[in-house]
Amino acid sequence: MTPIFSINVSKESLKFSAAHFIALPGFREPLHGHNYQVAIAISGELSDSGYVMDFRIVKQCCKEIVDRLNEKTLIPALSDCLKIQQIDEQIHIRYEDDTFSLPAKDVCLLPIVRSSAEELAQFIWRQLQESLQSTNDLHAVDTLEISVAESPGQAARYRAPLSNGK
Repeated sequence: MTPIFSINVSKESLKFSAAHFIALPGFREPLHGHNYQVAIAISGELSDSGYVMDFRIVKQCCKEIVDRLNEKTLIPALSDCLKIQQIDEQIHIRYEDDTFSLPAKDVCLLPIVRSSAEELAQFIWRQLQESLQSTNDLHAVDTLEISVAESPGQAARYRAPLSNGK
């Protein structure tokens, strides 16, 4: 069996503040916000460079993702119970008898069904995988895990193997 190494990245810079609400048919949370903290775990073989992956690259790629989410209202574009429409520079969101109207520049429409920490972790995983693949530095990596904490002691994780041509 080949030894498996791993790196973990959990930096103060990998946080974002955002508003969201969970909406299900018949139930909607109030609009509220979190100071989210993202952590990354990457496992795989040790490469010829002595790394599983360079910390600097991981931090840079993840920082770009969380910066796009920071100070936004996160809206799940694939929701089964929200009606979302953009008119001019406004995003209108309708849930049953409630309507929200927000400036488009303050909204991040995400390709998810719910804005749960679990789905945010999976979204960030996909974005980070794409970003890291563009660096051509994933040859030793087997698995990527993303943790999204809504508050200290309360986090969701998404872990999956990478298909990187190994």
